[in-house]
Amino acid sequence: NAAGSFMTIRLSIQGEYMANFSAASFKTVHLGILLGQTATLKDRLLDRHLMPLGITAAQYKVLKIICRGDDTAVALCRHLSIHSASMTRMLNRLECKGLIVRSQDGQDRRQVRLVLTNKGEAMRSMLPTMEVAAMNEFTSGLTLEEVLRLEGLLEKMLSIESPRIT
Repeated sequence: NAAGSFMTIRLSIQGEYMANFSAASFKTVHLGILLGQTATLKDRLLDRHLMPLGITAAQYKVLKIICRGDDTAVALCRHLSIHSASMTRMLNRLECKGLIVRSQDGQDRRQVRLVLTNKGEAMRSMLPTMEVAAMNEFTSGLTLEEVLRLEGLLEKMLSIESPRIT
């Protein structure tokens, strides 16, 4: 079989997903493992680049989302697929570091907003430089064309899956 262990028949049934793998060939498919290992490597590199700022990659992601305007714990949990208890611990650590404060919403007293402190705002301007350095190191073995193709493929996968998992 010229296709080897990769299934070449693609199903295109409305409402169904494309079947690229079969149960018989799945033990030789490493896509999920590779995606997981790649995400771990990216976070380790980001951790190293963020070390001088005293924050982790996970904390960076929270700060970045707050900077984008999604400033509630619920929004952060949704964006990062983190349980609320884990998010509470993360926010506690960021608050202890003096980077954020929790503030009651003026229009809805039940809602708590997350706001960067002066220290958090000062750090905000340094974050893109750290992320760029980490991502340049992360993608150093790829050409720009390969990076853009990879990004396009991942965006395509996410756009297909997003409606099904939310």
